[in-house]
Amino acid sequence: MHIKQLDLKNFRNYNQLSIPFENKVNVIIGENAQGKTNLLEAIYVLAMAKSHRTSNDKELIHWDKDYAKIEGWVEKKNNTIPLELLITKKGKKAKCNHLEQVRLSKYIGNINVVMFAPEDLNLVKGSPGIRRRFIDMEIGQVSPVYLNNISLYQKVLHQRNQYLKLLQSKKQTDMTMLDIYTEQLIEFAVKIIKKRFEFLHLLQEWAKTIHFSISRGLENLQIYYKPSVDVSEEDDLSKMINKYQDKFINQKQKEIERGMTLFGPHRDDLLFEINGRDVQTFGSQGQQRTTALSVKLAEIELIKSEIGEFPVLLLDDVLSELDDYRQSHLLSTIQGKVQTFVTTTNIDGIHHETLTKASIFQVNNGNLI
Repeated sequence: MHIKQLDLKNFRNYNQLSIPFENKVNVIIGENAQGKTNLLEAIYVLAMAKSHRTSNDKELIHWDKDYAKIEGWVEKKNNTIPLELLITKKGKKAKCNHLEQVRLSKYIGNINVVMFAPEDLNLVKGSPGIRRRFIDMEIGQVSPVYLNNISLYQKVLHQRNQYLKLLQSKKQTDMTMLDIYTEQLIEFAVKIIKKRFEFLHLLQEWAKTIHFSISRGLENLQIYYKPSVDVSEEDDLSKMINKYQDKFINQKQKEIERGMTLFGPHRDDLLFEINGRDVQTFGSQGQQRTTALSVKLAEIELIKSEIGEFPVLLLDDVLSELDDYRQSHLLSTIQGKVQTFVTTTNIDGIHHETLTKASIFQVNNGNLI
Protein backbone atom coordinates (compact mmCIF):
# COMPACT_ATOMS: atom_id res chain seq x y z
CA MET A 1 0.00 0.00 0.00
CA HIS A 2 1.05 3.59 -0.43
CA ILE A 3 -0.21 7.15 -0.08
CA LYS A 4 -0.90 8.69 -3.50
CA GLN A 5 -1.93 12.12 -2.25
CA LEU A 6 -2.05 14.00 1.03
CA ASP A 7 -4.11 17.14 1.70
CA LEU A 8 -3.84 19.14 4.91
CA LYS A 9 -5.88 22.07 6.14
CA ASN A 10 -5.11 23.95 9.37
CA PHE A 11 -2.96 21.08 10.65
CA ARG A 12 -0.20 22.27 13.00
CA ASN A 13 1.77 24.88 11.00
CA TYR A 14 0.25 23.85 7.65
CA ASN A 15 -2.50 26.24 6.54
CA GLN A 16 -3.05 24.40 3.27
CA LEU A 17 -1.15 21.59 1.58
CA SER A 18 -1.98 19.33 -1.34
CA ILE A 19 0.80 17.10 -2.58
CA PRO A 20 1.17 13.79 -4.44
CA PHE A 21 3.70 11.14 -3.39
CA GLU A 22 5.29 8.29 -5.28
CA ASN A 23 5.48 4.72 -4.05
CA LYS A 24 9.12 4.93 -3.02
CA VAL A 25 11.32 6.77 -0.54
CA ASN A 26 10.24 10.39 -0.03
CA VAL A 27 12.78 12.57 1.78
CA ILE A 28 11.56 15.69 3.59
CA ILE A 29 14.43 18.12 4.19
CA GLY A 30 14.28 21.25 6.29
CA GLU A 31 15.56 23.08 9.31
CA ASN A 32 14.09 22.44 12.74
CA ALA A 33 10.59 23.79 13.53
CA GLN A 34 9.64 24.14 9.85
CA GLY A 35 7.11 21.29 9.73
CA LYS A 36 9.00 18.09 8.86
CA THR A 37 7.75 16.12 11.85
CA ASN A 38 4.29 17.68 11.52
CA LEU A 39 3.97 16.17 8.04
CA LEU A 40 4.80 12.66 9.28
CA GLU A 41 2.51 13.19 12.25
CA ALA A 42 -0.34 14.02 9.85
CA ILE A 43 0.16 10.70 8.05
CA TYR A 44 0.27 8.88 11.39
CA VAL A 45 -2.91 10.62 12.60
CA LEU A 46 -4.66 9.81 9.31
CA ALA A 47 -3.84 6.14 9.92
CA MET A 48 -4.31 5.85 13.67
CA ALA A 49 -6.81 8.65 14.42
CA LYS A 50 -4.47 9.83 17.17
CA SER A 51 -1.05 11.41 17.43
CA HIS A 52 2.15 9.72 18.55
CA ARG A 53 3.29 13.04 20.07
CA THR A 54 0.35 14.31 22.09
CA SER A 55 -2.88 13.05 23.63
CA ASN A 56 -4.44 16.51 23.29
CA ASP A 57 -6.07 16.70 19.85
CA LYS A 58 -6.48 20.48 20.15
CA GLU A 59 -2.71 20.82 19.68
CA LEU A 60 -3.11 19.44 16.15
CA ILE A 61 -5.26 22.40 15.09
CA HIS A 62 -3.54 25.54 13.81
CA TRP A 63 -3.48 27.94 16.73
CA ASP A 64 -5.98 30.47 15.29
CA LYS A 65 -8.34 27.99 13.57
CA ASP A 66 -11.40 26.01 14.70
CA TYR A 67 -10.60 22.70 13.00
CA ALA A 68 -7.96 20.69 11.18
CA LYS A 69 -8.56 18.30 8.30
CA ILE A 70 -6.37 15.54 6.90
CA GLU A 71 -7.27 13.80 3.65
CA GLY A 72 -5.38 11.00 1.99
CA TRP A 73 -5.77 8.72 -0.99
CA VAL A 74 -4.41 5.28 -0.24
CA GLU A 75 -3.54 2.87 -3.04
CA LYS A 76 -4.01 -0.74 -2.00
CA LYS A 77 -3.83 -3.99 -3.95
CA ASN A 78 -7.26 -3.78 -5.52
CA ASN A 79 -8.46 -0.19 -5.12
CA THR A 80 -7.83 3.38 -4.06
CA ILE A 81 -9.43 4.40 -0.76
CA PRO A 82 -10.11 8.05 0.11
CA LEU A 83 -9.72 8.72 3.84
CA GLU A 84 -10.65 11.85 5.76
CA LEU A 85 -10.17 12.88 9.37
CA LEU A 86 -11.76 16.06 10.72
CA ILE A 87 -10.41 17.26 14.06
CA THR A 88 -12.38 19.87 16.00
CA LYS A 89 -12.17 21.13 19.55
CA LYS A 90 -15.15 18.90 20.35
CA GLY A 91 -13.82 15.67 18.87
CA LYS A 92 -13.01 13.80 15.66
CA LYS A 93 -14.94 12.54 12.66
CA ALA A 94 -13.48 9.92 10.35
CA LYS A 95 -14.60 8.99 6.85
CA CYS A 96 -13.61 6.07 4.67
CA ASN A 97 -14.79 6.04 1.05
CA HIS A 98 -16.72 9.24 1.93
CA LEU A 99 -18.78 7.35 4.54
CA GLU A 100 -18.57 8.50 8.14
CA GLN A 101 -17.35 5.78 10.49
CA VAL A 102 -19.43 5.38 13.64
CA ARG A 103 -16.49 4.02 15.64
CA LEU A 104 -12.83 4.94 15.23
CA SER A 105 -11.91 1.30 15.86
CA LYS A 106 -13.67 0.50 12.56
CA TYR A 107 -11.71 3.23 10.77
CA ILE A 108 -8.23 2.35 11.99
CA GLY A 109 -6.49 -0.20 9.77
CA ASN A 110 -7.47 1.32 6.42
CA ILE A 111 -3.86 2.41 6.15
CA ASN A 112 -1.08 0.74 8.13
CA VAL A 113 1.96 2.68 9.26
CA VAL A 114 5.15 1.96 11.17
CA MET A 115 6.66 5.00 12.86
CA PHE A 116 10.32 5.09 13.86
CA ALA A 117 11.37 8.25 15.69
CA PRO A 118 14.25 9.04 18.09
CA GLU A 119 11.97 8.43 21.08
CA ASP A 120 11.43 4.88 19.81
CA LEU A 121 15.03 4.18 20.74
CA ASN A 122 13.58 4.37 24.27
CA LEU A 123 11.50 1.30 23.50
CA VAL A 124 14.13 -0.77 25.29
CA LYS A 125 15.42 1.56 28.00
CA GLY A 126 12.32 3.71 28.54
CA SER A 127 9.36 3.21 30.85
CA PRO A 128 6.95 0.23 30.70
CA GLY A 129 4.27 2.64 29.47
CA ILE A 130 6.22 3.20 26.25
CA ARG A 131 6.33 -0.53 25.58
CA ARG A 132 2.64 -1.03 26.40
CA ARG A 133 1.70 1.79 24.05
CA PHE A 134 3.85 0.22 21.33
CA ILE A 135 2.05 -3.13 21.71
CA ASP A 136 -1.40 -1.57 21.73
CA MET A 137 -0.85 0.65 18.70
CA GLU A 138 0.65 -2.13 16.59
CA ILE A 139 -1.94 -4.79 17.41
CA GLY A 140 -4.71 -2.23 17.01
CA GLN A 141 -3.74 -1.64 13.37
CA VAL A 142 -4.51 -5.22 12.40
CA SER A 143 -7.21 -6.08 14.98
CA PRO A 144 -10.24 -3.79 15.48
CA VAL A 145 -11.51 -6.25 18.12
CA TYR A 146 -8.36 -5.68 20.18
CA LEU A 147 -8.80 -1.91 19.95
CA ASN A 148 -12.37 -2.24 21.16
CA ASN A 149 -11.31 -4.47 24.08
CA ILE A 150 -8.62 -1.95 25.08
CA SER A 151 -11.17 0.87 25.00
CA LEU A 152 -13.66 -1.09 27.13
CA TYR A 153 -10.90 -2.17 29.54
CA GLN A 154 -9.80 1.46 30.05
CA LYS A 155 -13.38 2.49 30.74
CA VAL A 156 -13.90 -0.21 33.38
CA LEU A 157 -10.45 0.44 34.84
CA HIS A 158 -11.34 4.11 35.34
CA GLN A 159 -14.64 3.18 37.03
CA ARG A 160 -12.94 0.61 39.24
CA ASN A 161 -10.22 3.05 40.31
CA GLN A 162 -12.83 5.66 41.16
CA TYR A 163 -14.68 3.15 43.31
CA LEU A 164 -11.47 2.01 45.02
CA LYS A 165 -10.82 5.63 45.98
CA LEU A 166 -14.31 5.83 47.50
CA LEU A 167 -13.60 2.66 49.48
CA GLN A 168 -10.22 4.02 50.54
CA SER A 169 -11.79 7.22 51.90
CA LYS A 170 -14.67 5.18 53.39
CA LYS A 171 -17.22 7.14 51.39
CA GLN A 172 -18.36 3.70 50.23
CA THR A 173 -18.34 0.39 52.09
CA ASP A 174 -20.30 -1.87 49.71
CA MET A 175 -17.98 -4.48 48.17
CA THR A 176 -20.57 -5.79 45.71
CA MET A 177 -19.94 -2.98 43.23
CA LEU A 178 -16.19 -3.55 43.42
CA ASP A 179 -16.71 -7.25 42.64
CA ILE A 180 -18.81 -6.33 39.59
CA TYR A 181 -16.11 -4.00 38.28
CA THR A 182 -13.49 -6.65 38.96
CA GLU A 183 -15.42 -9.26 37.00
CA GLN A 184 -15.82 -6.87 34.05
CA LEU A 185 -12.15 -5.91 34.17
CA ILE A 186 -11.02 -9.55 34.12
CA GLU A 187 -13.25 -10.29 31.12
CA PHE A 188 -11.43 -7.73 28.97
CA ALA A 189 -8.00 -8.21 30.58
CA VAL A 190 -7.63 -11.86 29.59
CA LYS A 191 -8.67 -11.16 25.98
CA ILE A 192 -6.09 -8.37 25.76
CA ILE A 193 -3.31 -10.47 27.25
CA LYS A 194 -4.10 -13.47 25.04
CA LYS A 195 -3.78 -11.28 21.95
CA ARG A 196 -0.56 -9.69 23.24
CA PHE A 197 0.99 -13.13 23.72
CA GLU A 198 0.05 -14.07 20.14
CA PHE A 199 1.41 -10.80 18.73
CA LEU A 200 4.71 -11.01 20.59
CA HIS A 201 5.20 -14.61 19.51
CA LEU A 202 5.04 -13.49 15.87
CA LEU A 203 7.10 -10.34 16.48
CA GLN A 204 9.77 -12.41 18.21
CA GLU A 205 10.18 -14.68 15.19
CA TRP A 206 10.78 -11.76 12.82
CA ALA A 207 12.87 -9.66 15.23
CA LYS A 208 15.16 -12.53 16.18
CA THR A 209 16.14 -13.16 12.54
CA ILE A 210 16.62 -9.46 11.78
CA HIS A 211 18.68 -8.84 14.93
CA PHE A 212 20.88 -11.86 14.21
CA SER A 213 21.62 -10.38 10.78
CA ILE A 214 22.33 -6.83 12.02
CA SER A 215 24.63 -8.18 14.75
CA ARG A 216 26.52 -10.20 12.12
CA GLY A 217 25.41 -13.45 13.70
CA LEU A 218 26.76 -12.65 17.16
CA GLU A 219 23.55 -11.94 19.09
CA ASN A 220 20.29 -13.78 19.74
CA LEU A 221 17.35 -11.58 20.64
CA GLN A 222 14.48 -12.84 22.78
CA ILE A 223 11.33 -10.88 23.64
CA TYR A 224 9.27 -11.86 26.68
CA TYR A 225 5.92 -10.65 27.95
CA LYS A 226 5.99 -9.76 31.66
CA PRO A 227 2.44 -9.96 33.03
CA SER A 228 1.57 -8.49 36.43
CA VAL A 229 -0.53 -11.60 37.11
CA ASP A 230 1.09 -15.03 36.85
CA VAL A 231 -0.43 -16.09 33.51
CA SER A 232 1.39 -17.71 30.61
CA GLU A 233 1.03 -18.08 26.85
CA GLU A 234 -0.04 -21.72 27.33
CA ASP A 235 -3.02 -20.83 29.56
CA ASP A 236 -6.44 -20.85 27.98
CA LEU A 237 -8.90 -18.04 28.78
CA SER A 238 -10.63 -19.93 31.61
CA LYS A 239 -7.32 -20.63 33.35
CA MET A 240 -6.31 -16.98 32.96
CA ILE A 241 -9.66 -15.90 34.45
CA ASN A 242 -9.14 -18.16 37.47
CA LYS A 243 -5.64 -16.79 38.08
CA TYR A 244 -6.91 -13.23 37.83
CA GLN A 245 -9.78 -13.92 40.21
CA ASP A 246 -7.39 -15.41 42.78
CA LYS A 247 -5.05 -12.43 42.47
CA PHE A 248 -7.77 -9.84 42.98
CA ILE A 249 -9.28 -11.73 45.91
CA ASN A 250 -5.90 -12.00 47.64
CA GLN A 251 -4.96 -8.38 46.97
CA LYS A 252 -8.36 -6.73 47.53
CA GLN A 253 -7.43 -5.05 50.81
CA LYS A 254 -4.12 -3.81 49.42
CA GLU A 255 -5.87 -2.21 46.43
CA ILE A 256 -8.41 -0.52 48.71
CA GLU A 257 -5.60 0.85 50.86
CA ARG A 258 -3.83 2.19 47.76
CA GLY A 259 -7.03 3.35 46.05
CA MET A 260 -6.05 1.94 42.65
CA THR A 261 -6.00 -1.19 40.48
CA LEU A 262 -2.56 -2.72 40.93
CA PHE A 263 -2.73 -5.57 38.41
CA GLY A 264 -3.75 -6.02 34.79
CA PRO A 265 -2.63 -5.24 31.23
CA HIS A 266 -2.09 -1.60 32.21
CA ARG A 267 0.72 -2.79 34.54
CA ASP A 268 2.38 -5.35 32.25
CA ASP A 269 5.74 -4.96 30.51
CA LEU A 270 8.11 -6.44 27.93
CA LEU A 271 11.58 -7.83 28.49
CA PHE A 272 14.28 -7.86 25.81
CA GLU A 273 17.23 -10.21 26.20
CA ILE A 274 20.39 -10.59 24.10
CA ASN A 275 22.22 -13.86 24.60
CA GLY A 276 20.26 -14.36 27.82
CA ARG A 277 21.05 -10.93 29.34
CA ASP A 278 18.55 -8.14 29.97
CA VAL A 279 19.24 -5.47 27.33
CA GLN A 280 17.69 -2.67 29.40
CA THR A 281 20.01 -3.29 32.35
CA PHE A 282 23.13 -4.78 30.80
CA GLY A 283 23.01 -3.88 27.10
CA SER A 284 25.26 -1.26 25.54
CA GLN A 285 23.69 1.73 23.80
CA GLY A 286 24.50 0.06 20.48
CA GLN A 287 22.71 -3.13 21.53
CA GLN A 288 19.70 -1.16 22.74
CA ARG A 289 19.50 0.68 19.42
CA THR A 290 19.92 -2.51 17.41
CA THR A 291 17.11 -4.09 19.44
CA ALA A 292 14.79 -1.13 18.79
CA LEU A 293 15.66 -1.17 15.07
CA SER A 294 15.11 -4.93 14.86
CA VAL A 295 11.69 -4.60 16.49
CA LYS A 296 10.66 -1.81 14.11
CA LEU A 297 11.80 -3.74 11.03
CA ALA A 298 10.01 -6.81 12.42
CA GLU A 299 6.80 -4.74 12.62
CA ILE A 300 6.99 -4.14 8.89
CA GLU A 301 7.30 -7.86 8.14
CA LEU A 302 4.64 -8.82 10.68
CA ILE A 303 2.07 -6.42 9.21
CA LYS A 304 2.89 -7.71 5.72
CA SER A 305 2.32 -11.29 6.90
CA GLU A 306 -1.00 -10.32 8.53
CA ILE A 307 -2.59 -8.20 5.79
CA GLY A 308 -0.65 -9.18 2.67
CA GLU A 309 0.75 -5.69 2.03
CA PHE A 310 3.67 -3.69 3.36
CA PRO A 311 2.75 -0.75 5.60
CA VAL A 312 3.93 2.82 5.05
CA LEU A 313 7.15 3.54 6.96
CA LEU A 314 7.71 6.89 8.71
CA LEU A 315 11.31 7.66 9.69
CA ASP A 316 11.30 10.89 11.69
CA ASP A 317 14.86 12.21 11.99
CA VAL A 318 16.06 8.75 13.00
CA LEU A 319 18.80 8.19 10.42
CA SER A 320 21.06 10.71 12.16
CA GLU A 321 20.67 8.70 15.36
CA LEU A 322 21.97 5.48 13.76
CA ASP A 323 25.57 4.70 12.81
CA ASP A 324 26.48 4.01 9.17
CA TYR A 325 26.07 0.23 9.49
CA ARG A 326 22.58 0.38 11.02
CA GLN A 327 21.58 3.13 8.56
CA SER A 328 22.66 0.93 5.67
CA HIS A 329 20.82 -2.10 7.03
CA LEU A 330 17.62 -0.12 7.47
CA LEU A 331 17.74 1.46 4.01
CA SER A 332 18.64 -1.84 2.32
CA THR A 333 15.70 -3.57 4.03
CA ILE A 334 13.11 -1.08 2.78
CA GLN A 335 14.59 -0.56 -0.68
CA GLY A 336 12.08 -1.04 -3.45
CA LYS A 337 9.27 -2.51 -1.33
CA VAL A 338 8.06 -0.04 1.32
CA GLN A 339 6.82 3.50 0.73
CA THR A 340 8.91 5.49 3.16
CA PHE A 341 8.87 9.07 4.42
CA VAL A 342 12.19 10.27 5.82
CA THR A 343 12.71 13.59 7.60
CA THR A 344 16.17 15.04 8.02
CA THR A 345 17.96 18.39 8.15
CA ASN A 346 20.22 17.21 5.31
CA ILE A 347 21.30 14.02 3.53
CA ASP A 348 24.91 14.97 2.91
CA GLY A 349 26.28 12.44 5.38
CA ILE A 350 24.04 9.56 4.27
CA HIS A 351 25.46 7.54 1.40
CA HIS A 352 23.09 4.87 0.15
CA GLU A 353 21.66 4.19 -3.29
CA THR A 354 18.12 4.18 -1.85
CA LEU A 355 18.37 7.93 -1.31
CA THR A 356 19.75 8.57 -4.81
CA LYS A 357 16.44 7.28 -6.19
CA ALA A 358 14.29 9.11 -3.65
CA SER A 359 11.88 12.01 -4.20
CA ILE A 360 13.27 15.04 -2.39
CA PHE A 361 11.04 17.72 -0.84
CA GLN A 362 12.05 20.91 0.91
CA VAL A 363 9.90 22.17 3.77
CA ASN A 364 9.96 25.77 4.93
CA ASN A 365 7.49 27.23 7.42
CA GLY A 366 4.66 24.86 6.56
CA ASN A 367 5.26 24.90 2.80
CA LEU A 368 6.46 21.86 0.90
CA ILE A 369 8.20 22.16 -2.47
